[in-house]
Amino acid sequence: MSVEATTERVLRLLGLLQHRSSWTAAELAAELGVTDRSVRRDVERLRALGYPVHAASGVGGGYRLGAGTRLPPLLLDDDEAIATAVSLRMASGGTVAGAGEAALRALSKLDQVMPPRLRAEVRAVHGATETLVGPGVEVDAEVLVTLARACRDAVRVRFRYAARDGGERERTVEPVRMVATARRWYLMAWDTGRGGWRTFRLDRMRDVTATTWHFRPREHPDPVAYVQRSVTAAPYRHLARVRLHAPPARVRELVPPQVGRVEDDRDGWCVLSVGGDDLDWLAMHIARLGFDAEVLEPPELRDAAARLARRLAAMAG
Repeated sequence: MSVEATTERVLRLLGLLQHRSSWTAAELAAELGVTDRSVRRDVERLRALGYPVHAASGVGGGYRLGAGTRLPPLLLDDDEAIATAVSLRMASGGTVAGAGEAALRALSKLDQVMPPRLRAEVRAVHGATETLVGPGVEVDAEVLVTLARACRDAVRVRFRYAARDGGERERTVEPVRMVATARRWYLMAWDTGRGGWRTFRLDRMRDVTATTWHFRPREHPDPVAYVQRSVTAAPYRHLARVRLHAPPARVRELVPPQVGRVEDDRDGWCVLSVGGDDLDWLAMHIARLGFDAEVLEPPELRDAAARLARRLAAMAG
C-alpha cells in the first residue's frame, strides 16, 4: 500500500477517534476496511505523532483518544476550519490581554495550510463583517486560566481586590463560574470572609492564587442571572423598575444584558430593571426606548419623568 493511502487511512482513524469516545478494534477495522493488525499499526503511528491513544483489553475494551503532555496536530473538517478561523479573527480584538496577538499567530498558521477554497470563504466572511467593540477592559489570560481551573477543581482562590474607594483588600472565595459581557469579565463566588455570594471584576483582581483547599460546592443561584443583577443594580445609586408595553425579546434587543434585566410580565408587558446614578438620565433613556411605560419604583423617577416632559414640551413649543 502506498504512503499516501496509509496517511489517508491514519487521518480517517484519527477522525473516528475524535468523533466518538471509544471504539473496539473490530469496529475500527470494519470502518476502515482493514484488519485488526492494521488498526494496531495505525494506532502506533498516531502515538508517534503525539496523539495519546489509550487501549483497554478484555471484554468491552477498545481504543479512545485521551489528553497528552503536548498538543498534537489537529484534524478539522471544512466547517470546523472555517468556524475556527472566523473565531480567531474575532478574538484578535478581544478583551483578554495577549489573546489578540496569540489569536493572530494561530490564524496565520491556520491560513497557511488552509485550502484556497476555504481561505476564500473565511476572507469573504471577514470582508463582509464589521465589529462594533466598546472600550473593554483587558484581563490577564493567566488569571482566566487560574480561575477556570479553580472552578473546575472546586478549590478556594485567594487574591487582592481593588474596591471602589481605591483600597485593596485580600479576599478568599469559593469560585463557581466566570461570566463574560461585551466589555468585562466577572467571577461569581462564595466569599468566605463575608459569608455570602459576591461578584468580582477580573480586571480588579491582583495576585490571584489557587490554594490547595478543596471545598464542597454549595447550592448557588444561576451565575448569569446573578451577575446580571449585580452589574445592573449594585454599582448605582438608584435602581429603577419600569413596566414597558412591549415583548421582552424586543426590549432585550435594545437593552444589553450588562445594562438592564428584562422579565416577562402579563398582557404583552415586561418589566425592565436598570440602574443609574442620575434619575433624569434614567428617565430620558427609558423614554427613548419608545414604549408606553409605567414606573414601579422608585417614586422619584416619576418626578424626573415629569421634569423631562416639561422640558420637551417647552422645546416643542
